[in-house]
Amino acid sequence: MGFESFIAKRYVRSKKHVRMIHVIMLVSLVGITVGVAALVVVMSVFNGFNGVVTSVLVGFDPHLRIDPEAGRILTVDEQLGGALRSNERIVAWSPYIQSKAILVVRNQNRVVFVKGVVDSMVGRVSGVSGRIILGEMSFRDSLGTDGIVLGRTLADRLGAIVGSELMVVSPVGADALALQMGQPESRRCRVTGIYDSNNKDYDANYAYISLDLARRLFDYGGGVSGIEARVDDLEDAELARQELEEAIGDRYLVSTWYDLHRDLYAVMRIERWGAFVILSLIISVAMFNVLGSLTMSVLTKRRDIGVLRAMGATKGKIRNVFLYEGVMVGMIGTILGTLLGLVICYLQIEYHLIPLDTAVYIIPAIPVEIHWNDVVAISMTSLAFNTVAAFIPANRAAGQTIVDSVRWE
Repeated sequence: MGFESFIAKRYVRSKKHVRMIHVIMLVSLVGITVGVAALVVVMSVFNGFNGVVTSVLVGFDPHLRIDPEAGRILTVDEQLGGALRSNERIVAWSPYIQSKAILVVRNQNRVVFVKGVVDSMVGRVSGVSGRIILGEMSFRDSLGTDGIVLGRTLADRLGAIVGSELMVVSPVGADALALQMGQPESRRCRVTGIYDSNNKDYDANYAYISLDLARRLFDYGGGVSGIEARVDDLEDAELARQELEEAIGDRYLVSTWYDLHRDLYAVMRIERWGAFVILSLIISVAMFNVLGSLTMSVLTKRRDIGVLRAMGATKGKIRNVFLYEGVMVGMIGTILGTLLGLVICYLQIEYHLIPLDTAVYIIPAIPVEIHWNDVVAISMTSLAFNTVAAFIPANRAAGQTIVDSVRWE
């Protein structure tokens, strides 16, 4: 950097500055620090909530889902089965049948999604088996009656407990009932388990039965609604989807866990970027303060500029002096703001500075998750803003003539 950085440091630390310039420079420094710290904290909170949402959804849903491209019934042929077995990223897969049905318990009834699964495989492709809070994930009781597993919210609304009997009424045969020519397909089941997924939409709208019973209830014959699969690494879900699409062709629709909740993640991304832009305005206000303080510094240092030019300093070196001065202020503010934001995040992670009511929320405190790429992006954005702000007065200083600068005052 040469003498430009040396002079810039002297200007930043100089006690001979006009007092107003020092005040504006200090305000700029505080603004940059607060803006960077706020961005680090808010982005980390967004990351935390995103992680919580993902853990709830992916912990319950499969990583991949294969549905028929057309129609409602999928047949597991040799091509599809071979593609699933040969894919090294997929650790488990299982067929399922899903359809709406009516659950009737005494005077209570609810329209819900009834899902037929293989009880020995469901725990390997989704998290429902690990969420059982009462009973067990079993679709046959000791008396040989068909079993059904309900969500906690659904069980509360139906007034059902483990051991309660209910009727599952299928939409198959509803047309015949309307014409008074028959009855809809139905089966009596006993509640064998109750799960809690930490997601009220799932808990209130999904019930599980065996795959064989679902085939009879919903008239699927030897087919299924689709296939659910789990990959070894969640980040490999997209790669596994691409590999499956290449192997099985366009007869099937392959979706990842992200595709299943694309709208939710799209809203979260918009909120994240919105917060980033709004909080960046704090840094932009500080940027104008830097511009103002450097402009005043150029005016007060006009004679110094003339002396340096007379001694042989080029316009580029004069420009660098004031550019380095603005960058130093931005760098100090960015470093202080980053450290302050990281300290606040650490305190929230370790000591839960802002707790949440666990009776209402599924987490004990506002979640925080630090992503270092976000920290780097915020720091680079802050430094870029301040470099742009410093360039204007620095360019003005470089444009001054030697004679006018020396004769000033």
